[in-house]
Amino acid sequence: MRAFFVAGTGTDLGKTHIACALLRAARARGLSVDAFKPVVSGLDPDAPENSDPARLAAAMGRPDAWAEISPRHYRAPLAPNLAARLEGETLAMTDLIASCRTWLNHRDVDLALIEGAGGVMSPMTDDATNLDLMTALNLPVLLVAGSYLGTASHLLTALEVLRAHGLTVAAIVVSESLDAPDLTQTVEMLRSFERQTQILVAPRDEAWNADDLDHLLLG
Repeated sequence: MRAFFVAGTGTDLGKTHIACALLRAARARGLSVDAFKPVVSGLDPDAPENSDPARLAAAMGRPDAWAEISPRHYRAPLAPNLAARLEGETLAMTDLIASCRTWLNHRDVDLALIEGAGGVMSPMTDDATNLDLMTALNLPVLLVAGSYLGTASHLLTALEVLRAHGLTVAAIVVSESLDAPDLTQTVEMLRSFERQTQILVAPRDEAWNADDLDHLLLG
């Protein structure tokens, strides 16, 4: 099984868009897939259709599996720890790590994806961030960045932090930001600063098939 952690340099940059495209591409090759997002906020359980776990479930060909993908889901569109608190719960990093490890240990698929919430350093609990979860799991990271003005600083900072914590960045994907500078020009600039890991491009188009990413990660 190949497993990856899908992380972002910030919030709402297209992590789920990239993950869904990769799941579809792997399935098109006849590979078995699964995905897990241990916590998600801003989800109305009475109307989950457009939520991240619902999109992942659809990409997996299991549209009713969104609650399995994200067992901890909260209504408020806030950091997970704050959203959980509004519903009388307290998130603990030890629980999130245990959930992810249990999920991984029970997978028998070709490709397994765990998707974080927010950016690399976004709070997950009252005293821990996505980085703490990523470090504990020690999975290769699929790092998603935007193409907006200022993305270079965010991407290079995230790379420094991940590598300083001993994490392997398997691939970088620049997801097209709407109303942002020219995508090609932005990617060329990023490639001049980052030569260690391949940088791929993902248009904000549901028809994007992730072939390059699929072959890079799965061979």
